[in-house]
Amino acid sequence: MKITRYLGLAALAGVLASASVASAQTAIKVGYPLPNASHYGAGADAFAAELAKTTGGRYKVEQFPASALGGEREMIESVQLGTLDAVLTSSGPVSNFVPDVAVTDIPFLFRDTAHARAVLDGPIGEELLAKFPPKGLIALAWGEQGFRHLTNGKRAIAAPEDMKGLKVRTMENQVHMLAFRTLGANPTPMAWPEVIQGLQQGTIDGQENPISVIVSAKMSEVQKHLTLTRHVFSPALVIFSKQRWDGLNDADKAAFKAAGKAAAAAMRRFVDEVETKGVETLKGQGMQVVTSVDTAKFQTVLAPAYAEYAKRFGQERIDRIRNYK
Repeated sequence: MKITRYLGLAALAGVLASASVASAQTAIKVGYPLPNASHYGAGADAFAAELAKTTGGRYKVEQFPASALGGEREMIESVQLGTLDAVLTSSGPVSNFVPDVAVTDIPFLFRDTAHARAVLDGPIGEELLAKFPPKGLIALAWGEQGFRHLTNGKRAIAAPEDMKGLKVRTMENQVHMLAFRTLGANPTPMAWPEVIQGLQQGTIDGQENPISVIVSAKMSEVQKHLTLTRHVFSPALVIFSKQRWDGLNDADKAAFKAAGKAAAAAMRRFVDEVETKGVETLKGQGMQVVTSVDTAKFQTVLAPAYAEYAKRFGQERIDRIRNYK
C-alpha cells in the first residue's frame, strides 16, 4: 500500500513538474507566407531550435505558415501592432514600412549572390537594419530568397519586347512596379495568398519570384514558361515586434538576435540547395525554361527607371552598393 502510494505521489510530482515547465514557457508566434517546406519554414525551424537552446526552453515558437495570418503586409502590420511576435518576409512589402529598404529592389543592382550577401552582412546592411526600430519593428537579420525570375502562362520571354502588355503580379513595391512598367509590362500588385487563383482565372498572366518560391509554391501547376531573368536579388527579413523586444532583458535580446541569425543562415542554405536543383525540377514538371537573357539589353530599356531611382535614393548610395567589395 505504501509503495503504491509512493508511486502515485511520484507520478503526481512528475505531472506537476511538467505542468510547471509548460506554464513557464512563453509562446512566440511566428508567421510566414509559404508552406513549412520552404526557405521560410527552414528559417522558422532554425529560429525555434536556436531560441530553445539558448534560453533553456523558456520560449516556445508557434509557427503559422502558408499565410495563415494574412499576407506579408498584413503580418508586418500585426508585428508592428504587437499582435504577432515575428514574421519571416520578403523585403518587397517591407519598403511600405521602412522606405530605405527599397534600394535593394533596384533591378540588376547586385552582381551575384556573393556580392548581395557581402552588402547585406556588411555596414550597408547594418545601416538599413538600424532604420527599423523607429517604425515599431526590430529587424533581427537579413534572410534570403535568391534572385527573382519571371514566369507566365502566355509566351516565352527572351527580350524586353516580349514583356509588352503582359500582366505581371508584383508585390506592393513601387521600385518593382516602375521597372515592369518601363519594360512594357502591366504590373499588377497583389497579395501573395491571391496569386495562384489570379493565375488560374487569368486576372494576371505571370508573376516573378526566386526559384525557392517558384518550386515551393508549385508554380509549375499554373504556369508554362519560366525565364531566368535574375532581374532582382530578393532578400528576406526576420522581423520581431518592438513591443515584445522592449520587454526583454539583455540576455534574451541576445538570444533572439542569435535565433534570427540562425534563421537567416538556414534560409540561405535552403536557397543554395534549391538554386542548384530547382530549375531541373521545374523542367521535369513541364515548364519551358529560357535559361539566359541579354541583361545589358534589359538594363538599356530600364534607363528611364534608373534615373527615377537615382532621384529617390541618390546615385551615390546606389553606386556604393553596386561597387561594394
